[in-house]
Parts: sequence; structure tokens; C-alpha cells
Amino acid sequence: MREVNQSSPLEFILLGVNGQQEQEYFFILFLFIYPITLTGNLLIILAIHSDVRLHNPMYFFLANLSLVDIFFSSVTIPKMLASHLLGSKSISFGGCLTQMCFMLALGNTDSYILAVMAYDRAVAISRPLHYTTIVSPKSCVLLIVGSWVAGITNSLPHTLLTAGLSFCGSKEVTNFYCDIASLLKLSCSDIHFNVKMMYLGVGVFSVPLLCIIISYVQVFSTVLQVPSTKGVLKAFSTCGSHLTVVSLYYGTVMGTYLRPLTRYSLKDAVITVMYIAMTPMLNPFIYSLRNRDMKAALWKLFSKKIPS
Repeated sequence: MREVNQSSPLEFILLGVNGQQEQEYFFILFLFIYPITLTGNLLIILAIHSDVRLHNPMYFFLANLSLVDIFFSSVTIPKMLASHLLGSKSISFGGCLTQMCFMLALGNTDSYILAVMAYDRAVAISRPLHYTTIVSPKSCVLLIVGSWVAGITNSLPHTLLTAGLSFCGSKEVTNFYCDIASLLKLSCSDIHFNVKMMYLGVGVFSVPLLCIIISYVQVFSTVLQVPSTKGVLKAFSTCGSHLTVVSLYYGTVMGTYLRPLTRYSLKDAVITVMYIAMTPMLNPFIYSLRNRDMKAALWKLFSKKIPS
């Protein structure tokens, strides 16, 4: 049950950071990051769609990663910007649950797609002769659908359990968005089972990371057997962008969810911004700047738009 008294709708206050000056800084930061995130990820999707040379599994997975990043940043940042402009930090209970549900679902989906991309690179390097058979178009679609299903499935239990809690004390969420840990701190219900489920969710979330580690162990063991230095460098350059994104993503996730929740400082706010805003923005740059085919596709896309 939620609150017993239903005379007024239950609302939460998204505190973000303390201090008017800090709020202005973060507003400008989000206002700068969000359009770049949308533009960069949309360009990646359009470039992959328009260039036939990029119609292969690696870029198919990359396009889906960009799509998830667009949704991921759109769940929180527009609400933050609107709240600052309107001078109201309140969010309804339903809106808070919806935001939390989408954040968990998209975050999990992101991690599974990164694992799928690592698996794709492992097969391409360790079993090149069987690559087209193993990573077929049908397999690619199934892997992406499975990533979305796994992400949504992981988020639903937490959302339903949180919906059944009572909130009879403070309604101030010490974050920019509704995250599960902050909501559990505000509940006056027995949250022991919720906490156990949250830790179980962290365990489930680590499964894609384990798959990524296993895939790259396979990649490195294969690469180290290559006698040609040129072949080794080519293999590492193929995986370099993905390893950079994985490190950035899981580094910010761990900084967000493994920190002590007794207080929320400016340092925690910066980590949160890295997780929800900076990582989705940087991914297109990481993949495009280190990939000649992607740069060529983007140049071709711009050449079509700009008349000679």
C-alpha cells in the first residue's frame, strides 16, 4: 500500500544539488550535453543506415546501442531542464516510478548490448571462418531482442516492489532523478526484501560484465597467437573503441551504485552526471573518431546534405 491518506497525490522533490550557483552550473551542463547526445547518436544511426558497407553485425549492434543511449538520456535530462526552468522540482509518484523503471530497463539493456558487441568481436577474431554462420542476421535480431527483453524483465520486479511501499516521511529525493536506492531510503515500510532484490539485481547486472570479460579473454588469447605484429595491432584497434566504452560505462555505474548513500555530495552529483549524461554523449565520438569506416560514412552523410 502507498500512503493511507489519499486526499492529496503523493509527490517527490528531486533535490539534485544544494546551492543556487551549483544548480545553474548543472543546468548549463545538461543544456549543453543533451543536444550533443541526441545529434551524435542520431548521426551514428543515420550513417550506419545510409552506408551499405556498414550493414554488418558490428554496426547493427552499434546502431542499437546509440538508440538506447538516446532513450536513456531522454528519460531524465528533459525533466531536469524543465524543472529548473519552471522552478518546480516536484515529480508525481507515478512519474517517479516510470522514470525509475525506464532507467533500470535501459541501463540493463545497455549492458547486455555491450556484452553482445564483445561476443561479436570474440567470434570475429577467434573464429573468422565461421563468423557469418554464427553471427547471422537472424542471430543479430535475436540477440538485440533478447537484450531488450532481459533489460525490461530485470526492471519490472524492482518497480512493482517499490510501488507497494509506503512513504510517510520526507519526500526529498537526494538525486537528479528517481533512483531505487534513494526511494528505499525514504520509505517507512519494511524494505528488507526490496534491498535483497536490489542486491540480486546488481548480481544480474554483473552477468553481462562477466560475458564481456570472458569474450575478451578469448580475444586476447587468440591475438597473442598471431605472429604478425600488424595483425595484432589491427585486432586491438577493432576492439579498442568497445573496451573504452565498456570501461567508461561500468566505471560510472559502479561509482553511482556502489558509493555510500548516507549523504549526497557534489562529488556524487558529478558521478551521476557522468552516468546519465556524459557516457551517452561520448559513445558516438569514441566509435567515430577511432573508426575509419564510420568517419567515411559520416562524411558521406554530410556530403549528401550539403550541396556542392
